Amino acid sequence: MADAPATPLRAVPPRARTLALTALAMLAFAANSLLCRLALQRRGIDPASFTAIRLLAGALVLPLLVRLRPGTRPPPRADWLAAAMLFVYAAFFSFAYLSLAAGTGALVLFGAVQLTMFGVGLVRGERLGAMAWGGLLLAIGGLVYLVSPGVSAPPLLGTALMAVAGVAWGVYSLRGRGVADPLAATAANFVRAAPLGLLLGALLIAHAHADPAGIVLALASGALTSGVGYAVWYAALPGLSALSAATVQLSVPLIAALGGVLLLGEAITPRLLLAALAILGGIAVVLRRKSSPRRSP
Repeated sequence: MADAPATPLRAVPPRARTLALTALAMLAFAANSLLCRLALQRRGIDPASFTAIRLLAGALVLPLLVRLRPGTRPPPRADWLAAAMLFVYAAFFSFAYLSLAAGTGALVLFGAVQLTMFGVGLVRGERLGAMAWGGLLLAIGGLVYLVSPGVSAPPLLGTALMAVAGVAWGVYSLRGRGVADPLAATAANFVRAAPLGLLLGALLIAHAHADPAGIVLALASGALTSGVGYAVWYAALPGLSALSAATVQLSVPLIAALGGVLLLGEAITPRLLLAALAILGGIAVVLRRKSSPRRSP
């Protein structure tokens, strides 16, 4: 009986369904950068309030999506470290976008996420071949080039804040590997992270300000591009290999950069283009080489 609501979807070819869901998820991830940058660029809201409202909106919408699913599942185990990492990601993400362009921020974020996950894998004993090491060094070199001194270099503080957000999201992603119910676990983590967001807002209440447009953008980031976006992504994941799921996320910085040009009037600099090619290309090489079967020692 629990499978009955999914019957109409059988008329849609699985590959087309996966492609559509994946495209929607990547647009949602990129939209998170655009919504945050838009809200802070026009000073419609302060970053602490944006963080608090975003987490609170996600904490309301995600549990509702869990409840609306057919069937019943056991509740996920409490993971306060994952909730703390979710809060760190959301907070540093918001403060970073006070100074970073949408595309630059997304590039630093997803570069730091992947490098964090690769680094943890190396510490745990994973082995990389020569090509994979070359790709990793290329990606690191791209990040170094992006933030190296120069007229077109992004602000160092904003870049450092976004790098911390990326590390936190990488750790959060690693904590979520192997969970039986990712959507329910994410909903529970948002519920636990929301009070931390409210506490941050209370601590910085002296700097708080928010107009209706800023509040709407924060709500959209939490409820739609985070809440619904994550639900769409989890629906797409069963149709993707692990390599495909990791690689397709490399499109997010490019989508965010294009959105920044079209919607926010931001420029794509030669430095950003070269850094993007190095970072995303290097990460793609590592992912491709890690997917190759290796003989056990």
